[in-house]
Amino acid sequence: MRRTTPPRPIDVTAVFPQLAPLARPAIRLHPRPGSPTPLDSSVGGPLLWPADEPWPHCDELHEWYDSELDEWREGPNAMLPVAQLYVRDVPLLRPSGQADLLQLLWCPFEHEPDYKPPTKLFWRSAAEITDLLAVPPVTAAVEYDEYVPERCVLAPEEVTEFPHPLQLGKEFQQQLEDWNHGQESGADFYTDELSLAPGWKAGGWTPWGLTDPIVQNCAVCDAEMTPLLTIASKEWHFRRLSWVPYEDRDVAAVAGSGVENSPGVQISGGNHLQLYVCPESPEHPHSDLIQ
Repeated sequence: MRRTTPPRPIDVTAVFPQLAPLARPAIRLHPRPGSPTPLDSSVGGPLLWPADEPWPHCDELHEWYDSELDEWREGPNAMLPVAQLYVRDVPLLRPSGQADLLQLLWCPFEHEPDYKPPTKLFWRSAAEITDLLAVPPVTAAVEYDEYVPERCVLAPEEVTEFPHPLQLGKEFQQQLEDWNHGQESGADFYTDELSLAPGWKAGGWTPWGLTDPIVQNCAVCDAEMTPLLTIASKEWHFRRLSWVPYEDRDVAAVAGSGVENSPGVQISGGNHLQLYVCPESPEHPHSDLIQ
């Protein structure tokens, strides 16, 4: 499976040369329905998890109905696999040592105080896992079904991104406003067509807009953290199809196909959840933010 994003309508650095040093690579993941194995990169698929390592649980209070015991129960909740990424497929990942595998899990609840699913990251060396956990524990409590990803295989593709206008300063924002691109404002054209690729991706820039830019600093060393992974509620909007891969053009034209959100994930009513890591050490705690 392969996905190919069409070239951008124009070379934005030819119009605004000052953007050239701000170009940043991102890898669009293009999740699509499939049957991944633990040896594959995936969204919502089975993890290459060591049999002798405890499965992560969310320690917040959860309540669920146990149909076998015919009673309500409460306690910690087994976390759900969200994504598994091998460095061979997503080379933008920069783990330390011999690690070549990133695993992300979350709890399918919008817990207080931030009202977002708590996440946990694990870096591993796939070669060191010789005894695989056969059956992970069941996630007993689910607040929102939209936080239970459908199993998807990936078609990673590298693209180039530029910062959201909110990160470019007032002077440059005014230049974009003054830039006339047909019947559309230059600022809208830049934001929608030239800057950030939509959908699930690794690396790249942050899709600000829900809030003004907020610097994410490492809790350990205070370094400015960088985007690791963006979890999106959809890969394209029916009014903005220029980012649709060539291979999906026909199905994108069919209303209700659902391909634009193959994992079925909705982040807080249609937003993004972006995870950040410390550039000094992937072992430092990550952070996340809804935009």
